Amino acid sequence: MSEPPHLAAIRESYDAVAADYARRVKEPAELDPVSRAMLGAFADLVRSRGPVADLGCGPGKVTAHLAALGVPVFGVDVSPRMIELARAAYPELRFSVGSMTALDIGGGELGGILAYYATHHTPPQWLPTVFSEFHRTLAPGGVLMLAGHVGEEEHVRPTHAYGGHPVSYESYLLPPDRIADLLHRAGLVVTTRMVQEPEGGTKRQVGTFLAHRPE
Repeated sequence: MSEPPHLAAIRESYDAVAADYARRVKEPAELDPVSRAMLGAFADLVRSRGPVADLGCGPGKVTAHLAALGVPVFGVDVSPRMIELARAAYPELRFSVGSMTALDIGGGELGGILAYYATHHTPPQWLPTVFSEFHRTLAPGGVLMLAGHVGEEEHVRPTHAYGGHPVSYESYLLPPDRIADLLHRAGLVVTTRMVQEPEGGTKRQVGTFLAHRPE
């Protein structure tokens, strides 16, 4: 299967911004109380279920946070530079380069998946493929947490980011109902759906979903 065309733009853009991204993005301990609580709840749900994949892990900060909460977690990101930074910062953890559209993970291997601000660069027509990969790799009962910016079918095309570096990725901000429906169509059962309104300098709503593969 050939690589989806949007992945090259994501890879090249995040390779370019990686160092500034790692410096600028908050540590999990600095997140708002609700976001911290949701990560803690996810950790409680998956801690005893087996390996957990942090997909779109970037420089590994959230991966390390989950590991500190006792989760057997590893990180995957499409950007080789992000993975280099993650390995350097957290050498005790496992990180690898990979894409959510074709995970190098066997069927039913995962007790959990975290996709934390990781799917918004995926064109909507590719989300069924990504969510099907989530379903395929989760074990029965395995839990998914997906979080990120949501909107009313907004298509954003930034030209520079994270310190002024040129970027060519695009963002697609979908309504929470549409995301929930796509997860359902992929065979996942959504158990929690939460929308946080913009605050503290943020400009967009954040949607968080918990779902699982049926037993």
